[in-house]
Amino acid sequence: MSTINEVQDEIIEEFDGLDDWMDRYALIIEMGNAMPPLDERYKTPDNLIDGCQSRVWLQADYVDGKIQFQADSDAIIVKGIISMLVRVLSGRTPQEILDADLYFIDKIGLHQHLSPTRSNGLLAMVKQIRTYAMGFKIKEAEAGRQ
Repeated sequence: MSTINEVQDEIIEEFDGLDDWMDRYALIIEMGNAMPPLDERYKTPDNLIDGCQSRVWLQADYVDGKIQFQADSDAIIVKGIISMLVRVLSGRTPQEILDADLYFIDKIGLHQHLSPTRSNGLLAMVKQIRTYAMGFKIKEAEAGRQ
């Protein structure tokens, strides 16, 4: 499996050569459309990310020491953004997620080209992913002590 940074570099490469932001938005939308739809049973208030203007659901499952993320959004750009975060961070250990430097966000110019509300939403998504990682890390430690 590729490392977190290798996946980030792949994403940066996919955006290379797309100088026009309309093309970049089109790629982000494509990425969102390529993400499998989230099962309706996970579209619960508990899975909604606070701080996002549009609705974003994030489901996290702890399987064999790694966190599997699934996500969806009712906004196409936001769905594309969360799909990239899922692609980079799903299937990782809690510690890998907590240690990850998500440099791809700046490298592809996401922060500069998102509206302030979308930028806040992006930060809320990253924060929620890290919160899940911290929660599963604490559970791991507790299980190890028993």
